[in-house]
Amino acid sequence: MATEALPSGYEPAEVESRWIDYWREHKTFTPDPDGPGDPYCIVIPPPNVTGALHMGHALDITLQDILCRFHRQLGRKVLWVPGTDHAGIATQNVVERALAAEGKTREDLGREKFIERVWEWRAQYGGRIVNQIKRLGASVDWTRERFTMDEGLSRAVREVFVRLFEEGLIYRGDYIINWCPRCQTALADLEVEFAPHASKIYHIRYPVQGTERFVTVATTRPETMLGDTAVAVHPEDERYADLIGASVILPLVGRVIPVIADAYVEREFGTGCLKVTPAHDMNDFELGRKHGLACISVMDGSGTINDEAPETYRGLDRLACRQAVLDDLSALGLLEAVKDYEHNVGECYRCKTVIEPFVSKQWFVRAAPLAAVARKAVEDGRTNIYPEQWTKTYYDWLDNIRDWCISRQIWWGHRIPAWTCEDCGELIVARTDPASCPKCAGSRLVRDEDVLDTWFSSALWPFSTLGWPDDTPEVRAFYPTSVLVTGFDILFFWVARMMMMGLHFRDDVPFREVYIHALVRDAEGKKMSKSTGNVIDPLVMVDRYGTDALRFTLTSFAAMGRDIKLSEERIQGYRNFVNKLWNAARFSLMNLGEDIPEVDLAVAAKIGPAHAWILDRLETVKEAVSGALSGYRFNEATQELYGFLWHEFCDWYLEMVKVDMSSGDEARIAAAKRVLWTVLSELLTLLHPIMPFVTQEIWSRLPGVSQPDLALMPFPAARPHLRTEAAAAAMELLRQVVVGVRNIRAELGISPALKLTALVRTTSEAETASLAACEELIRFLARLERFEVGTEVVAPKASAAAAAGGCALFVPLAGAVDFTSELARLAKEEAKVAKELDMVEKKLHNESFTSRAPAEVVEKEREKARAAHEKLDRLQELTTRIQGLMEA
Repeated sequence: MATEALPSGYEPAEVESRWIDYWREHKTFTPDPDGPGDPYCIVIPPPNVTGALHMGHALDITLQDILCRFHRQLGRKVLWVPGTDHAGIATQNVVERALAAEGKTREDLGREKFIERVWEWRAQYGGRIVNQIKRLGASVDWTRERFTMDEGLSRAVREVFVRLFEEGLIYRGDYIINWCPRCQTALADLEVEFAPHASKIYHIRYPVQGTERFVTVATTRPETMLGDTAVAVHPEDERYADLIGASVILPLVGRVIPVIADAYVEREFGTGCLKVTPAHDMNDFELGRKHGLACISVMDGSGTINDEAPETYRGLDRLACRQAVLDDLSALGLLEAVKDYEHNVGECYRCKTVIEPFVSKQWFVRAAPLAAVARKAVEDGRTNIYPEQWTKTYYDWLDNIRDWCISRQIWWGHRIPAWTCEDCGELIVARTDPASCPKCAGSRLVRDEDVLDTWFSSALWPFSTLGWPDDTPEVRAFYPTSVLVTGFDILFFWVARMMMMGLHFRDDVPFREVYIHALVRDAEGKKMSKSTGNVIDPLVMVDRYGTDALRFTLTSFAAMGRDIKLSEERIQGYRNFVNKLWNAARFSLMNLGEDIPEVDLAVAAKIGPAHAWILDRLETVKEAVSGALSGYRFNEATQELYGFLWHEFCDWYLEMVKVDMSSGDEARIAAAKRVLWTVLSELLTLLHPIMPFVTQEIWSRLPGVSQPDLALMPFPAARPHLRTEAAAAAMELLRQVVVGVRNIRAELGISPALKLTALVRTTSEAETASLAACEELIRFLARLERFEVGTEVVAPKASAAAAAGGCALFVPLAGAVDFTSELARLAKEEAKVAKELDMVEKKLHNESFTSRAPAEVVEKEREKARAAHEKLDRLQELTTRIQGLMEA
């Protein structure tokens, strides 16, 4: 069957759509767990079902896809598991906003109807990010797509919860947690984001009982003083030594509270006196437990002052209460000072509401025992983290871990499998919904209202997605997974927790390696954000330049441990690289024909020096690309491939192969076709993991291929017998001669159509033989009428000279250059540049300009001056050279 020619231009949209469908229909990326090859598995960091693709996702997906496609080429059975996260708080907020637009609340619907509404939303919009991931060419197994709320994963979540509870690693208790008054739910420490706030610090006088004295405390949240149960001072603070054990009267409340001593108090901060409010501050809560203080909560879950506060403040919002408290303190003469204060304040990571520390009954995982095992697994090398610098961060977090609050007061999520018997108070935690109380046989069971933290189900992702708790073929074949590719921002949220859960429930690490990629920033290195307007939308870039251009750009800048500075111009530039490949393939296909001759490559290398060189270079590139991708040095792989395709294959080999193709010698033509086909086919294979679409499209038109699906082709085998330093040295010398002639032609304005003579004086017979063997190529590439080479070559009169390696290159100019006209042209150009330079320098010597003009404008003029000086130097040097040639 005749091979269809490539169109003149590459149009990405149609090509990408067609191959996405082809790979899905042919189940190219669906491995057999019991099939041949060593397993290689990646689980995709599940994006939120509410999410839209951003550039961080695009980088994440691209790097994972490169690894998966590369390891398929190495003969491994590769499973890349796709899926999405139910994103509890985020998804519930989206649906609640939709209800608000209808004038309704979730309470209007009730829990069951609200959950139905969320599932409807997910069915309608939840596939958006999945479709966007498909557009990036992700070679995931879509037949195994998972969702953290699907039936299988829900069963895994329940099994883990029950087992941890049975082992005493999950417990329920009153504890102070981060609370979002807007979302009305608990937040884990990691779900609190800190942002700088311009605030005030208030100095408040507390009367010492039975005296005329006061102690002054400093606070940023005066409304919480209504719940104070002590004042604390440092035990060695001489200012307050006589007050330790005394009592003060809490202003506005009248409650008598003790003065306690604790080394936790910073003597240098504020006044050295600390108000202790156990129900409204994390550290105060611990102080309260240590000293046996009462824990009085004066706010409810919405941030409204409750009945534990004096009646005058009840029902006020926390900020309104703050102002009322300050007004009342001021009226009593107890507000001593108000000072400006800049500090970081915790906010809800979803809605940015300032969080409140809140004491409530919550569910917790005892994290310390799990963290110790997770730490040791990295210490022992069972899991390696790249770049290595993130290992210390991982250790620091595990070493300072607190118990993990896993309950959330929302409706969307995995509901906690716990019931309380209303008859006897028994707490029941079960794998299946109980019908009666196992203690008293009562049937009045009330299920816990809370759901689990989203990260609880995500922590099970590496094994729950493979079918655990069942002993599935996927679990047996693909756990532990091979590598996790992710951003540093979820090293704690997700990576460490997967380590804890994987080691506990599978007795092995969830992944052998973790590759932490850097951030994608704008061209100036600033973080991309909608507010600053510097966001680059990956889907817009795909529409404009094609997926392969975006992927190659991201990979080119993905140096380990270094942030990526991205601009649209860079993506546009790599679109040119895609076009370069396309045009090189068009030329190759037009010259290859339908039948590729069976010529031994070693024989072909002896027929032509260009073949020997390109085959040697191909072996070097194959080795470099394999090593770079194996070591997560993605940018090095692209640098090798870019240089090889553009500067060696296109700029040199495709030009040189024309000589063989037009020689009329059947043996030379057959050798040229075989080498050209080999280099192009293996180059497509090497590029495929990075640029899957354009390479597959070209591959589909390539004659002589046995496997139509490039994604299933093996990595090109090494041919060490084709490695030769002599071929590389010969080509380097050839290139220097050709470039030398081209530079002389360009400098002196000699027409490209005029054929010249070139002579090379060599330093050895070996150099002479090498260049003589390449004479036909040199004459073709440098457009020469005559070429002479030898150790005794003498430069003719009026010859331009240049160095070519250790050799001397001469180009006779008699008849090729009109020296008089050229000197006149140079003089005219020199006068023009000198005039421009004079104008710029006058401006720069004008103090009024340099002192008043913007710095960037002044610098631009200085750059103009530097460029003009350099151009003048070049023109004067060339004038001197021509004058010398005229005298020769």
